[in-house]
This record gives sequence, C-alpha cells and structure tokens, in this order.
Amino acid sequence: MTGWYGRILHVDLSSGEYRIEELDPDICRFWIGGKGLAGYYLFPEMTRSWNDPEMPLVFVTGPLTGTLVPATGRICVMSKSPLTGAVGDCSVGGSLGWQIKKSGIDGIVITGRSKRLCGIEISDRKISIEDAGCLAGTGTDELYSRLKEKGSVAGIGPAAEHGVLFSSIMVDGSFAAGRGGLGLVSASKNLKYITVRGTGNVPVHDQEKLRSAREDIRRLVAATPALTGEHGLQNCGTAACYDLISSRRMMPTANFRRTYFRPASSMNSHAFSNEYKPKRYGCKACHILCKRIGEDGTHLPEFETMSHFSALIENDDLQAVAAANKICNETGMDTISAGATLACFSEISGEKLTPDRITGLLLDIAVGRGEGIELGQGSYLYAESKGCPFHSMSVKGMELPGYDPRGAYGMALGYVTSTRGACHLRAYPISHEILRKPVATDRFSFAGKARIVKIAEDMNAVIDSLTACKFFFFGCSLEEYASACSAVTGTETSAQDLLAVGERTYFRDRMMNAKCGFTSEDDDLPPRFFTEAGSSGDGIEIPPLNREEFLDTRSKYYRIRGLDQKGCPLRSKAEELGLEDLL
Repeated sequence: MTGWYGRILHVDLSSGEYRIEELDPDICRFWIGGKGLAGYYLFPEMTRSWNDPEMPLVFVTGPLTGTLVPATGRICVMSKSPLTGAVGDCSVGGSLGWQIKKSGIDGIVITGRSKRLCGIEISDRKISIEDAGCLAGTGTDELYSRLKEKGSVAGIGPAAEHGVLFSSIMVDGSFAAGRGGLGLVSASKNLKYITVRGTGNVPVHDQEKLRSAREDIRRLVAATPALTGEHGLQNCGTAACYDLISSRRMMPTANFRRTYFRPASSMNSHAFSNEYKPKRYGCKACHILCKRIGEDGTHLPEFETMSHFSALIENDDLQAVAAANKICNETGMDTISAGATLACFSEISGEKLTPDRITGLLLDIAVGRGEGIELGQGSYLYAESKGCPFHSMSVKGMELPGYDPRGAYGMALGYVTSTRGACHLRAYPISHEILRKPVATDRFSFAGKARIVKIAEDMNAVIDSLTACKFFFFGCSLEEYASACSAVTGTETSAQDLLAVGERTYFRDRMMNAKCGFTSEDDDLPPRFFTEAGSSGDGIEIPPLNREEFLDTRSKYYRIRGLDQKGCPLRSKAEELGLEDLL
C-alpha cells in the first residue's frame, strides 16, 4: 500500500506489552483512516464503561498525513466520552499525527491500566513504557517543555488526574483534544503522556499527480477571503468570528439568557491584537497558521473560548479571558465546557463572577478543591445536583459552544443530531448560515436543513477520517482531496466515494450510541430555546425556536439518515451501507 502503512501499534498498559497489527488493505480503504478507522476499534468495546481498562484510547492518522497535501497533519483521538457516555472523538492539530505517520505506523490503540503513572515513548520503531511518577500533577506547558526533545507530546494535566469530566489531552502544549473528557480516559489508564518522533517518509503512489492536486488546493485557498482575506482565519484566527456572531445577535450571553453582549466590541480579535501583538503559528502541514501567540508568549484564545469567558459569563475584562484560557490549557480542561459550567453556576447561585472569581473557580476545578469538585463534573450533573437540570445548556451532557441556536436554525438541528453532544463542528451550519459558504441559506428557517445537515455531517466525518482541516473546505471541496487521495494511495477515488465513507462512519456513530441507550430523547435542546426569546435589536428579531417545526425537521433528518422515529438505526440502512456485520 501507499499512503497507508497498514500498521497499528497496540499497547497494553496492564501487561506492559505491545504488538504491531498488520491491517487488511480493504479495511484501510473501507474506513480511510482517522475517525473512520478509530471507530473500527471502538465499536466492539462501546458497551464498556469509559474507565474499564479494556476501553481503548485510539489515535489514528489519515492516508494523506505526512505528505505534501495541505492541512492534513491532524489526528483523530477517540474513546467513549466520560462526560456524555456517547462516542467521544476529537480532531486535533499540532505535529502528533505527522510524527506518528513518520514513525511508520498509522495509529495507536491503547488498552489496560498501568500500575503506576507512565508515559509511552516512540522513536521510529523503538517503543518503550516509562515511569512518569515524577511528572504527577505537572501542567501541560511544563510537560511539553520537559519532553519536547523526544518529539511531539500528547499529555494530560492536573484536571484529568483529579477526575474532571471535561479534561483534555493537550498536544504540543497548545492544541487540545478537548471535548468530551478524553483526558480522563488517559488518566484512568495511568497514562500521563505519549511522545513520538518519526524520521521516515510516507510512501506516495504518484508524486507528480500529488503536486498537481496540492497546487489546486493552494490556489483555491488563496482565492477564499474567509481563509486568507484581511479578516480571514490567516490574519485573525477563529477570533474573526467574534464580531460577526455578535453583529448577528447570536452571541450566547448570560448562560444563553440573552444573545447580545454590549461590550463585545472591546473584546474582539482587534482588541486582543492591540493588547498582545500576536504572531501566527499552527498545525504541521498548514500554511494558514490560524493560531496566535502574543509577543509575551500568551497563547490567544480561539473564538469559542473568547465567547464563553466573556459574553457567556458576562465578563468584560480582556485579561481575564486570556488568563482563563491559560489555566484551561495548562491544567488540561476543555474551555467550552469550563466556561459553560461557570455560566451555569453563576445563574444558579445568582453570583456575578469577577475576574478573580473566574480564575479561582477554574483552579479549584482543576485540582478538585472546594466548589470545584462539583463543577468538575460539568454543567449538567452540577445543575441536576442543585435540582435545576434545565439550567445546563447542553445536549447529551455536553455544553453548547459559541453560537446561539435561536440565531441559526441549522445549528439548532446540528447540535442535537451531533453524535458526541452539542458540537458546532459535526455539520458546521455556520458555514452557510453565517459565512455564506458554499451558498447562503436562510438562518431563520428550517427549510431544507435536514438534508443539508445530514450531508454536511457525512462530509465532515470523512474530512476527520482524512485527518484534514475543516476550515480548508471553505475554499476547497472533496473533489480536490479525492484527487490527492488517488495520487497518494494509487486507488482511484472520487468525491462521492469519500462521501460514502463519511456516511457509513457517521451512521456507525449512531449505531454505537444506540448500543449505549441513546434515543430521540437525547437529541433535544434545553427548553430555554423554545420558550425564551433572544436579544432582538438592530433590525434583527430573535424569537424562540418553534418547537413543532424543530421536531418536524428532526423527524425529516431521521428519515434521511436511515433512523427510525426514536432516532435508532434501521437494519435496512445498515445493510445498505455495508455495515451488516455490526448488527
């Protein structure tokens, strides 16, 4: 094979043994890699508890990783989510995927539980399990500083070690596999870190065709203002969305009680740039470099982090947002869930959070101290313990990110159909409802959104299987990446072939969640969005969502996706997608 090595490293931390699995080429082609192939290993174990030693923690690259194809240096990390009990997967950047691929393997499957805190170290074909006791409690910045000479570093911080359900795995110090609590899965295995250094070359079938595909992608990216324009990701990072979402009157504010934050103009990308004088950096194999670091070394927050540590908790202190982002990254916590949990706490307690209180509570969560013990369980369990679960703005137990669903109806549907809980990236309706890519749709209408969301989920599932960056698809399409895939692997692949992989991958997610008891009752938004209006103004009306229209659209989605009206997979659809062996 080319593109794939067809080799998966299996590490059993209970025995301290490891082995290399030689994959059947047909499995690689059927699941592509990344999310698709990671789920191949998770599916048989999905009914286990997330902290069962035999629950796998999986890291898988894609066939284009380590090649010339732009923005394919990411990696999929997958296990069962401690926060939701559903499928838990994250696409994360940095250089981990690149280094794993260069070391001669396509991925790593970790099972078992070490008797002591440990680390896995990989240097090409040399693999060892090391004692990490001296690193207990170490923050992710220090962890990266101490281990970066050994290659890319994926590790957990104090939050995971203290049982925080939304703890992250941090890659190379500042890239987060954040949502769903995968850091806690690593902690349950007594795994503090993984380091990987690879020096090999990924085999490619047709270098000339690959160069042509690469140039097509780069030209389209250069012609896309959302990526390379003055206010695009290249110049502003994802923070570019802050003013846009605010102006559309859909900025989640005061725990989603309002949708407009008056001080937003002083908390935006421009304000952060003035304060911190940032430069760009980013993932391996990407020339957009959408992340930013200040001249003083401060890692600037991305859009959702900016939104949740400002508007959502009614904080207008810029430095407090940066400080909250730093605490979450260094201790290993998902910024979206952390901010939303503080907003839930503020509403229930009636307490206005000061900057010192914000940072104090985050530190308490990270080390399991005082009020932080309860808050570390996430907003849903916290609100439920206080007798008011509807104050948790979450789906399947996962907190909503920085787009109020009353301002974008496709997003309202996308939140509930997302297999990992409230997630903007599964279908990313913001692309067409707000950014107007590839075509504009009416953000205040459910018309056509069932089919649009389904197709977008399929597309993003295969993008995560290729381990590419979703943002590049503002300018490119699966056509260009299918050409690149054909050039790398030698298997002629069309955009429709890739989309078919995405559909079977997403359907299998639904099958995994159904095995764990998830139904249509879990595919729902908190009541607030159907009973309370947003913050209308500037000629924009933000009414409550119409529940009948919402449920009708969800029903249409189920039919299009191949689910029954309880949201459970139909046998006929599984057979159509070639998944009958999983029934």
